[in-house]
Amino acid sequence: MKIRLLLALCLLANLTQLYGQIRVDSMANKLPLVNNEFVQALETALETPFEAIRKKNNWKPYDASYKAKPNTALWLKFQLENRTEDTLHSYLYSLDHFTTIYQQKGENFKTFKNGTFVPLPERANKSIDFFTELTLEPFKKSQFYVKLNANHFTGILNYPIIYSDKGHFNYFQNNYEYQSNEIAFIYFYIISLITIIIFMVVFWLRLSANLYLYYLGYLFFQLIYGFIVLRSTLAPVGNFFEYFPKLSYNLNEPVQFAFIGFYIFFIINLLTVEKYDKALARALKYLGYACFIYAISRFLIAQFFYDAYLMVLVFTIVRIIILPLNFVLIFWIIFKVKHPLLIYFIVGQSFFFIAALSASYIGSAGLQYSSDSIFGFNESPNIIFQIGLLIEVYCFSLALGENVILLQKEKEIANDALITQLQENKLLQENMNLELDKQISEKTAELIKLYSKIEKEKEQKIKDDFTQKIKETEMVALRSQMNPHFIFNSLSAIKHLIMTSRNDDAVKYLDDFSSLLRGILKNSNLKKITVEEELEILELYLSLEENRMGTEFSYSIQYVSKEALSQFQIPPLLLQPLVENAIWHGLHPSLKIKKKLNVIFDTTENLQIIIEDNGIGRKESGKKKKLHESMGTTIVQDRLTLYNHLNDQAIHFKIIDLENEGRALGTKIILTYED
Repeated sequence: MKIRLLLALCLLANLTQLYGQIRVDSMANKLPLVNNEFVQALETALETPFEAIRKKNNWKPYDASYKAKPNTALWLKFQLENRTEDTLHSYLYSLDHFTTIYQQKGENFKTFKNGTFVPLPERANKSIDFFTELTLEPFKKSQFYVKLNANHFTGILNYPIIYSDKGHFNYFQNNYEYQSNEIAFIYFYIISLITIIIFMVVFWLRLSANLYLYYLGYLFFQLIYGFIVLRSTLAPVGNFFEYFPKLSYNLNEPVQFAFIGFYIFFIINLLTVEKYDKALARALKYLGYACFIYAISRFLIAQFFYDAYLMVLVFTIVRIIILPLNFVLIFWIIFKVKHPLLIYFIVGQSFFFIAALSASYIGSAGLQYSSDSIFGFNESPNIIFQIGLLIEVYCFSLALGENVILLQKEKEIANDALITQLQENKLLQENMNLELDKQISEKTAELIKLYSKIEKEKEQKIKDDFTQKIKETEMVALRSQMNPHFIFNSLSAIKHLIMTSRNDDAVKYLDDFSSLLRGILKNSNLKKITVEEELEILELYLSLEENRMGTEFSYSIQYVSKEALSQFQIPPLLLQPLVENAIWHGLHPSLKIKKKLNVIFDTTENLQIIIEDNGIGRKESGKKKKLHESMGTTIVQDRLTLYNHLNDQAIHFKIIDLENEGRALGTKIILTYED
């Protein structure tokens, strides 16, 4: 019986808690929901549907241990009651990123969405993302379910509160006045950046220098950062990031590293760092590229693969690396770079670092939430950081103005130097003209001498050519003398054959003679023929003489190959007169039974032609005292003399008397060909 009574009492207590309601008509300003006896809480998975939530029976009293988390949903359940005859408006205050309210209307539920990460078109309250209006009709009560969810851990102690209409008005008015200075400064920050950007665009379009392009990138991403900060305030104008709350949050850090990257490249160009230290310039470039890579990677990861713990870890590691590295590079710049604008860099960078460190300290210590601190306002870390950025921007804007003045001075100095150089060049040109005139006069005299020399050489060449023509004419004359001499001897041979009644031999001789004469006429107009062609004439002539003299005469011609003989050239009809002279004046008068003639063509080293007979010799032949005895040999010698004079090659002529103890054995003629 006692047990039943105890169970009944517990059930009654639960029913009282379950069906207890909050009277909005009796609220003065606000009513916290945490630790409220009429509010129950339930923690579920994010994807749990509302219908399933309504059926849950494991609700517990809502206390401070319940907090909205990134991966779970926190549900609150309570009733509101209006016991007046007026329609009452109350407001649910929640700083959670996603707040979804289900209000019972009869048998159905009406849904309201609000929160920092809810896009403006989907929000129930278009003005403020953390207040959601709850309307109760006269003498009505309504069941409410509230789903709370956080996109990431914020570190803010957030517990929902219900405000009355009056309390909401007072909060909004006080908070707006409280934020008015913040909003005013952010507007000033944005307008200042836009104004400077307009000027920089004009500079860039006029000068087309990378310096202004990098500065524009630096200002542009600072401007985006300003609008991101503006979104977290109650500013009525320019809050376009309210339409893209998640994008705004994910851009917050990447935008800061993007303008730092452009800032680094701007400094490299402004201070011409590479001129002073190439290693420093290279290190700064690597840092700038690293900032860009981190900004892009951070945005993509946050947008598509968000992990709260990973983001916090990366945030901490990056700052542990970047801050000391920045200090090292700054002191490196101060130590190495001696640019006139370095002072602007030092001042601007100092304010930037002071602001950045102060903002980091305020944010990590949570001083913006402390009413006792001078930094006890919502956006104090961002405002402090923006103050440092804006001072830095002003410093660099002044530096760019000073840079224009320096460039103008350098231009004036360069113009003065150019004018001086032009004057020096003019004087130098005049001196060069005088020197050139002098050189021209000297060269003219030299040319006159050279022309006179050339004229003399030309005149001498004409004389030499004339002399050569004369010698060539003499050569032709000698050759023309050779032909009648040969013809005379041949006709004498034919006459001898006829007189000795050797008519058949005479006819054959006449046929061979005509063939020989045709060959001679063919070569008569040539200045030179090959030894092979001369050999053909010689063979034809010797066959005539063999036919004339009969069996008592024999001859031999020795050579390695006619191809070798074709490589050498000699005057036409050179060998025939020598052979003819050997036959008629050496062998014909001889009383020897065997009359021999040997012709040897030796091409072992160079060409050597040997004509050897076993005739009576030159001494005995000279005793005959006939006019035509030595005519052929004399003509050949004269021809060779002219040939050697007119050509690069030379043919040497030598006659050797063959004797044995004073007895003549014959004659040897040697013709030696030399290149």
